[in-house]
Parts: sequence; structure tokens; C-alpha cells
Amino acid sequence: MKNLFVFLFLCNFLLLCHAHGGGNYEHSDMLASMKPGDKAALLMVHFGTTHDDTRALTIDAINAKAQAAFPELKFQEAYTSRIIIRRLKERGTTKLTPLDAMLKLRSEGYTHLIVQSTNIIDGVEMESLRRDVESALPFFKEIRVGTPLLYSIEDAEKVADILGNRYNVPAQGKKAAKENFVLVGHGTYTPATAIYSQMDYMLKAGGLTNFHVGTIEGYPTFDTMLAQLKAGKAKRVTLIPFM
Repeated sequence: MKNLFVFLFLCNFLLLCHAHGGGNYEHSDMLASMKPGDKAALLMVHFGTTHDDTRALTIDAINAKAQAAFPELKFQEAYTSRIIIRRLKERGTTKLTPLDAMLKLRSEGYTHLIVQSTNIIDGVEMESLRRDVESALPFFKEIRVGTPLLYSIEDAEKVADILGNRYNVPAQGKKAAKENFVLVGHGTYTPATAIYSQMDYMLKAGGLTNFHVGTIEGYPTFDTMLAQLKAGKAKRVTLIPFM
């Protein structure tokens, strides 16, 4: 699982220095516009975890990939969950909030900042992160915020392809596949929860009819996902964390 989500994330991450294409956006390279004396940093933002073994397999692995991809940038990480930050502090481990991390970088003389979250969707966590960035913006010459994993139609299509290839679904006879895979997302109460339904539709439209998406706090719900499994007479199901 760790290799899957590191790969999924880096598919988006490699483009974060450029503005997102399409609509009114224009591609531009922030690093190329820097002047002598300017300093750039990369801030990786995670929800966080209190489990050391999980952190090593997920967050630390992603951080290592990010640092290897951009060795010229100062690296800094931050957690968004205040509860996790507090619990880790009680155990002697310090993690900064996004705003604290940005102010720390500014105090060290950094003028340009790239902020990349490991969120799956553009939900409330991303909204909170953008508010923090807006608060810190006056202290920097420029801050760029990368998009979450599922932001555009193209993103969802790429993830659907990666999932199909990762789990070795045969090119033919997909409808007859005995094993069913359920992607378990966190979900949200905002309209951003629609991306999970889009993913479910794209997977099935691409022939991966044994893939289903469900969420804990959004839509599709557990019941709608279970109904799909029953309709397909699923006998064997693998749950895949998608959060």
C-alpha cells in the first residue's frame, strides 16, 4: 500500500511548481523567476498520525520521495490535526501546524514557498490550509499551493488507471473477476464529496466493475457500496484505504 500512495501522490507532485493548467490558469515556473538572494522552501502538509509504524510507511516515505525529487529546496513538514500534534507532543515529538511552519521558514530567511498537501480531495482540510497560506502570504514574496491528489478529471483518470494496473486486473474478463476491491475514503460534508462518486463511475466505466468506492462520512455511503457488492454477488472483498 505504501508504494501505491507514494506513487499516486508523486504523479501530482511533480507538477506543483507550475500553475494548474486549464481555465484561466497559465503555466509559470516560480523557481525560474527568483532573484539573487531569494530562498525557496518546500512545505509538505499532512493530516498526521500518532502511530510510529504507520508514519514510517506513509508520511516519512512520501517526505523522502519529495526531498529526493527537489534536493535544491529547503524541506519542512507540518501536520494539520491539532489533536495528533498535541498527543505527539505529550510523547516528546514536536510537529508544527502549517502556519507555524510557514512562519518558521520566514524567520529563517525563505522568500518563496511551495506548499503541497497529501490530501486526497479538495475538501475542508484544503480550505483550512489555504486560509493559513493567505495569513502568511504578506511575509513571503510568493507562495504556491499544489492541488490534492484528485483535483481534475485527468487526475481521477490517472488514479483509476494506476489502481487497475496496481492490482493486476486482467485486460479481459474484468466483469468476471472474483475479487472485489473497495476503496474506503474519509468523505466530507461539503460538495467535494462528489469526487468519490466520480471515481466510482470512472472505475466502472473503464471496465473495473469489481472496484467500488465508499466513504465513512460522505457519499457513496457504506450502504450504497454494500448494495453494489450484493448486486454483484461478491464473495471475496479487499478493503483499500483511500484517505
